[in-house]
Amino acid sequence: MKVIEYSTVPETRFDNEMAKGVTGRVVIGKDDGADNFCMRVFELDKGGHSPRHQHDWEHEIFFHSGKGEVWQGDCWLPVATGSAAFIPGNVEHQIRNVGDGKLTFVCLIPSGAPEL
Repeated sequence: MKVIEYSTVPETRFDNEMAKGVTGRVVIGKDDGADNFCMRVFELDKGGHSPRHQHDWEHEIFFHSGKGEVWQGDCWLPVATGSAAFIPGNVEHQIRNVGDGKLTFVCLIPSGAPEL
């Protein structure tokens, strides 16, 4: 069993032309013996965004705080504190922060996918 405060997990920072103002943490993953899923927590700075991309695996996302948008196909869908999103495999997607503070969300992926 593992119980932690997510902010104590070392972060990985992404800040380039593809991903701006993104901090990611693997809070539960293969190093913990999690055989089926990986839980990651992301924080996007004001104006920050993930890269627009697609891959074989699905995502389940819960938006913990902030205000953002999720790109799906040809439009942006609004998300905010308490929103949940399912992104199937092979669907192009991106997340961006449109609020005044940080956008924080939990993202679950299946084991075998790159954890960060």
